[in-house]
Amino acid sequence: MKKFLALVLIAAAVAFLPSHASAVTKMKLAYVVPEAQSTHVAAAKFFKPYVEQHTDGEIIVELYPNGQLGGDRQVIEAVGLGTIHMTIPAVAVLSGFDPHFQVFDLPFLFKSRQEAYDALDGELGTKLNELLPPLGIKNLAYAENGFRMITNNRGPVTKPADLKGLKIRTMENPIHMATFRALGANPTPMSFGELYTALQQKTVDAEENPIPLIYTSKFYEVQKYCSLSGHVYAATALLVNDDWFNSLPEKHQKVLQDAAKIYRTEQRKISAQQDKEMIESLKKNGMIVNEITPSEKKAFSAATAVVYKEFADMVKGGQELIDLAKK
Repeated sequence: MKKFLALVLIAAAVAFLPSHASAVTKMKLAYVVPEAQSTHVAAAKFFKPYVEQHTDGEIIVELYPNGQLGGDRQVIEAVGLGTIHMTIPAVAVLSGFDPHFQVFDLPFLFKSRQEAYDALDGELGTKLNELLPPLGIKNLAYAENGFRMITNNRGPVTKPADLKGLKIRTMENPIHMATFRALGANPTPMSFGELYTALQQKTVDAEENPIPLIYTSKFYEVQKYCSLSGHVYAATALLVNDDWFNSLPEKHQKVLQDAAKIYRTEQRKISAQQDKEMIESLKKNGMIVNEITPSEKKAFSAATAVVYKEFADMVKGGQELIDLAKK
């Protein structure tokens, strides 16, 4: 009888447990950049705490910086398959999954950060986001790596002729490669993880990246000159596995979307601030930094105009995307 009574009491207690009690999900968020770079800083300071607090700890965000779980392409594939929940890659890498994303990589497309934000957060960004669910991915927001700059060991770059014959590492991105070919350089694609060693061993003479990546990767140890070309604005995207996101309760979906918007705003601020501070730090570490003036940029724009035609011909609806970006 006592045993029966104990079982009844246990059953009653279970019945009164809150129905929303759910298992804790450990959400893996992976990216290639180091801890000092704005992507990680904002993820640790804003995205992770917001998600954990507003889901009452039902989603715990585990951060994997430094390419711990693989390069951008590998991790995007893993998010599509659902083996990793989220990633924040360079948008340029998405062009390997859908060529329409190459529109962001067109040279000298945006003159300022604000122009880029208007395009990314507006019609252009929305149109491109619609291409991702068939890949098993959803984009929650666009953030940034910033404008890409050229570093090399030969001398300051102020005109296209300064790049002639220069073996420059680029991403595996057709538009980036076409841009440097148009400028007379010899583009050599390789993964970011191999780049420092390649510069050290002089496998390549030059590279191009946003300032925070140049500084946090200590490229000043193996490169003498940094030219502020701003030839491409590099966006990032907060990608989540589409099925997993859709399986979450609506309240948790909203938390992730809100957290992504906060992350976007704060990360962009940190990125812009890091650009200023890190240019000064590059100089202190012995790098010779030169501006490329707006009038000097005209020669670069003219030399790379052919890339716009190539993109428009190569990608269905390419001209429409170019027009949206410029608008």
